[in-house]
Amino acid sequence: MSELSDALKGKKLVFGTDRTLKLLRNDKIEKVFVSKNCNESIKKDIEHYAKLNKVKVIELDITNDEVGAFCKKPFSVSVLSLEK
Repeated sequence: MSELSDALKGKKLVFGTDRTLKLLRNDKIEKVFVSKNCNESIKKDIEHYAKLNKVKVIELDITNDEVGAFCKKPFSVSVLSLEK
């Protein structure tokens, strides 16, 4: 959780699976955060592209609803990443 709070203060955040995967494929992501109830197929895709680009994937201990609330968003967030 501390890494997520540090990320919220600093660099540009990317919310959502589609944008994160697109940027991962183009090697423009530094770190990825995944909620604990993220869809398994999405998690596998993210882990695959993250492994190819040597990007750290952090699985959070909170659900997507809690991630959204933590980020002060009015929606749930399953995937969140830091842009380089």
